Amino acid sequence: MQRIIALLGLAALVSGCASMAMLPSTFGSLNPSSASLEIHNQTEVKLTEGNFMVMKTNVVGQSRGFSLLGFITLVPARFQTAMDRLYVKAEMQSGKPQTLGNVIMEKTSAYWILFSIPRVSVRADVVEFIPNTAAILFPRPPPDSPPPEGEKSGTAKSL
Repeated sequence: MQRIIALLGLAALVSGCASMAMLPSTFGSLNPSSASLEIHNQTEVKLTEGNFMVMKTNVVGQSRGFSLLGFITLVPARFQTAMDRLYVKAEMQSGKPQTLGNVIMEKTSAYWILFSIPRVSVRADVVEFIPNTAAILFPRPPPDSPPPEGEKSGTAKSL
């Protein structure tokens, strides 16, 4: 461990502060609490019919952390915290036909001399689906179903 610190000091003296920006990617594996988990899940919803409304656009949820020397994570920037804050700002309600669309996640870090501030930002649009009222009021019978009682197929009723 002392050799690593000595090498870091030597690298900083020889190459200046520009080499310090590469440290988080180089020594990220030294900190076991800084796991890099990426999950990509895709749900496809076709918005081709007029059965939806965009309720809010560009809703943002963020989470910030703190790293000492750029690679010793003391407080991680968590994706779950950013998503929780996004849901609160979007005013998502359980049981309503709502979803998030155009979801974008961005990871950034601001590096200072002795520390860095990692940030996870999640951005999305809130879409709410409108039920098809004609289908609710006038449901179509399945094509293979027999006609209702009292009606004969292919004949017109007279008054």
